[in-house]
Amino acid sequence: MKAYSFIAGAIFLLILTSCAVAQQTVSFGQVARAGQVRPINFSQVTLTDDFWLPRIERVQVATLPVCIEQTEVKTGRMRNFEKAARREGKHEGIYFDDSDVYKVIEGMAYTLKSKRDSVLEQKADAWIDKIAAAQLPDGYLNTYYTLTGLDKRWTDMEKHEDYCAGHLMEAAVAYADATGKRKLLTVATRFADHIDSTFRLANRPWVSGHQEIELALVKLYHATRNDRYLKLANWFLEQRGKGYGKGAIWNNKTWGAAYCQDDVPVRQITDIKGHAVRAMYLYTGMADVAAETGDKGYIDATTRVWNDVVNRNMYVTGGIGSSVHNEGFTEDYDLPNESAYCETCASVGMVFWNQRMNAASGDARYVNVLERSLYNAALAGVQLSGDRFFYVNPLASAGNHHRKPWYGTACCPSNVSRLLPSLGGYIYATGPDALYINLYVASETTAKVSNRSIRVQQQSDYPWDGVIRIQLDPDQSGPFAVNLRRPDWCKTYRVLVNGKKVAFSEANAYLTIKRNWKKGDSILLTLDMPVEVVEADPRVKANIGKRAIQRGPLVYCLEEADHDSLTVDRASFSADTKFTAQFQPNLLGGITTIRASGSTGTYTLIPYYAWDNRQPGRMKVWIDWK
Repeated sequence: MKAYSFIAGAIFLLILTSCAVAQQTVSFGQVARAGQVRPINFSQVTLTDDFWLPRIERVQVATLPVCIEQTEVKTGRMRNFEKAARREGKHEGIYFDDSDVYKVIEGMAYTLKSKRDSVLEQKADAWIDKIAAAQLPDGYLNTYYTLTGLDKRWTDMEKHEDYCAGHLMEAAVAYADATGKRKLLTVATRFADHIDSTFRLANRPWVSGHQEIELALVKLYHATRNDRYLKLANWFLEQRGKGYGKGAIWNNKTWGAAYCQDDVPVRQITDIKGHAVRAMYLYTGMADVAAETGDKGYIDATTRVWNDVVNRNMYVTGGIGSSVHNEGFTEDYDLPNESAYCETCASVGMVFWNQRMNAASGDARYVNVLERSLYNAALAGVQLSGDRFFYVNPLASAGNHHRKPWYGTACCPSNVSRLLPSLGGYIYATGPDALYINLYVASETTAKVSNRSIRVQQQSDYPWDGVIRIQLDPDQSGPFAVNLRRPDWCKTYRVLVNGKKVAFSEANAYLTIKRNWKKGDSILLTLDMPVEVVEADPRVKANIGKRAIQRGPLVYCLEEADHDSLTVDRASFSADTKFTAQFQPNLLGGITTIRASGSTGTYTLIPYYAWDNRQPGRMKVWIDWK
């Protein structure tokens, strides 16, 4: 078994050497014109996938009930809206708690599209009625300031008013897409109009303390086609790094401007700094605006910082943000394992950002990183039962780190509740003359390409198996391209159309088939999925002399449930270790385990996302190499 080099302990590119150090530099090349690559909306995709569909169903039966109970009964989040509607009462909780209500509604929306549920829909409608009642005549909506003093609104960048507004906008767009109901969308547009009228004026600077509104305004623009919101998103971005902000206060400490990415104008960003989630939302908004405008300054900046994140500051799991002290970044290659922070929300943000980078560029290398974060760091954030959550996702544990049913700052549970059921929106995209298949998830959709309607059906047992079957049924025969993402972990692959070899090209991590397609055409894509031994960049001190194991998109770990604590502590691999993969249908919801056998011992590895779902015990991703 050869050892593979893993750049920065995290980057997706596997290189066939144990000592070489390379830098993966991505540039957009010729800028895609605005709107060239468009993800197909989640509401147009039906999932049939054996891996993802049960998880989405558990959001409906387990995750959302936990979020609803916490929001309505165990905390004051919904009571705040009821009080704000009466304009009286004491605010309960934290000043940004409105955002969790909106994220749960967004999760409800995606879930209702997957499976209509009249009880859940009635609950969402009741919440929306209370939210609408709390909105002020001028469009302003924030329960904290309504109940603590409207004279103080828009005076403190760190109080997350615009952050909460952004989550309202995202929820409103999703709920309208899923149900056709526009009451919340009306609330959101009124609030957006209020913000625009308040801020986009001469000599009226403002910096968002916690980014989110930028990306949300672009979604609102897509839903309404009112370019007022796109211009406002761009305005928010342009406010940063000009001395208008005051820095953030968090954990009883005042942090500098870099903590919330306000140290330099966004076009001058070169490297990742500060709070990980805020950074992800900022870069997502920049990529969104760039996709609409072709703004080269935004494109260059997001490309530079993406290279810095992925090459020097990302874990093998796709997690980011190594430090608990600032919930973010310290210095390049600082990637500790047991003390890794890797907030679940930051991993969700990596999914958002990389999707937008793909849309802005038409480059599938971004989707490769999206996949790594999705299947590992983000998915680990929720228990297999769907009702307990990680806030922090370390790569090693002494047995004392476990998921919890809720947190005082509950951004992670509510973020999971909206990410998983929105998966359909990440699978397919379209261009003027091309269909893009970005994720290999069994599903169906109808795509519009080259003035024709194409029904697409995808079948696979991914991530356990690399055989993907795709059927295309265009309403009229004719030429267009089908772009199949080539995962970075896959070295060998085969492509057949209607059972025969065909000519295809490869660029930007896509396998492109251009031909005259007709109804009933089928594609068989086979991705070889061997076990990979991954070596960290030598500058990652925590992983010197260690290896990680990966198969397909999944990173694996050792867990005490399959061994004893001493075995996990002393585990090691060597050059003679042999790895075999076997699907275990009755283990942890059905997983492929990896058995490692050699002179240093015999071990069983499970996917990282599935750890801490049995009895408490030790866990590690990086294993000693003898």
